[in-house]
Amino acid sequence: MARKLFQRFAPSQQQLRELPGLNLLGDWIYEPNLWHINRSSTAMAFAIGLFCAMVPAPGQIFVAAYAAVRLRANLPLSITLIFVTNPLTMPVIYYAAYELGAFLLDTPVKAIEFEITWGWLTRRLGDIWQPFLLGCFVMGSSAAAIGYVTINILWRWRVALAWRQRAFARRHKP
Repeated sequence: MARKLFQRFAPSQQQLRELPGLNLLGDWIYEPNLWHINRSSTAMAFAIGLFCAMVPAPGQIFVAAYAAVRLRANLPLSITLIFVTNPLTMPVIYYAAYELGAFLLDTPVKAIEFEITWGWLTRRLGDIWQPFLLGCFVMGSSAAAIGYVTINILWRWRVALAWRQRAFARRHKP
């Protein structure tokens, strides 16, 4: 069901070739696996998108796009999933990453009064960067693994269910 919905909104190969900006990137952008929905490209896209969502740096979208191209994952899905961390969820997720990193490094959690200023970043981020980055890496790796395995399991379950339904329909056909 979700696959058909996504395919309805996804551009066709011809529509992609007609977009003026994409031809500047070369022929690799038209690789079919980057745009099609199948089990392997979808599961890999979830892993890439969820991992890159936890990268605490600007340019997550470029990292996700590069990884999707190199690993032949679904490009739009990889890029879309980085928005798990958005301005509303980012403070909660990154504070949890900091606490996780502090726990793993066995360091005390410092009280943080966040300000969106360059001065705060240069003064305070230097105090917490190690537990913060470790927590982001662990959360990103965990989310990527869970996303990859979950998509594979759900995909196989859905295919097996469809097979059983078709077999049942064939047996009970009037």
